[in-house]
Formats: sequence, C-alpha cells, structure tokens
Amino acid sequence: MSYFRATDPFPLESAEHTKLHEFYARLATGRLATTRCASCQRLAWPPRAFCGECGSDRYDWVDLSGEGTIHAFTIQEVGLPTGFTGPRVFAIVKLDGLRVFSILVDTEPAKVAIGQQVRLSPLRVADDPSGAARWLPAFRPA
Repeated sequence: MSYFRATDPFPLESAEHTKLHEFYARLATGRLATTRCASCQRLAWPPRAFCGECGSDRYDWVDLSGEGTIHAFTIQEVGLPTGFTGPRVFAIVKLDGLRVFSILVDTEPAKVAIGQQVRLSPLRVADDPSGAARWLPAFRPA
C-alpha cells in the first residue's frame, strides 16, 4: 500500500482551484476580506461559499478593518508546520466582531499580551507550483 505524501502544505489560491479565490486576491493587496450572506446578511469567518446559518450559496465579499486585538495566543517552539521557523506565535485576533486564527509576525514572543492591538500584515509563503505568489493572513503589533 502506498500513501500520498503532501509536500505542499499551502492552499492553491487561483480561481481554477477555489471558489474563494477573491479572499487570496484581496490578501495579496493587503486587504483582509470575508463573505457576507446575501440572504440573511450573516458575516462568516473563515470565508465560505455558503451560509452556515441559512444555507444560501449567495454571498458578497466584504473588506474587514485589518486592525484588532489579541484574544488568546500560544507560542509554538517545536513541531512547526513545514516552511515555518520557531518560535512562532499563533493568536486568535478579534476584529469586526469575528475571531480570526492567525500567525503573529515581527514580535518577540515574550512581549505578546492578551488585549494587545495588532494590524494585518499578510505573510508571503511558498509560491504555488506555477510560480504565483501565495499569502496567508498574519498580524503584527500595531
């Protein structure tokens, strides 16, 4: 028996691979976005192609403020995902009524605190197989 071994842990962000490619396109320009249900107006995080509240598959894209506060965090020193060096700070950031799980960059782990103000700072990760840039949401101290 053989097993598939994933060597590329990052999402494929193009329109041919995901209905949510707009999220990545906006992130590449420094904007954090999500979806809002066109039927019941519920804001979703992470962005979804359908509404978990009413089941509608009609949605609009909404830019978020990009500024929030740390709700919780953890510092990971070992067992990091491929392509990341440690220590790495992961946080839940509260912004615009949502809680976003993300990476904190450009910070000393010992100086991170609950309630600390942070600002969006998209993190460029490994390019996709065709050479296009890929991004993940990340935050830095404000």
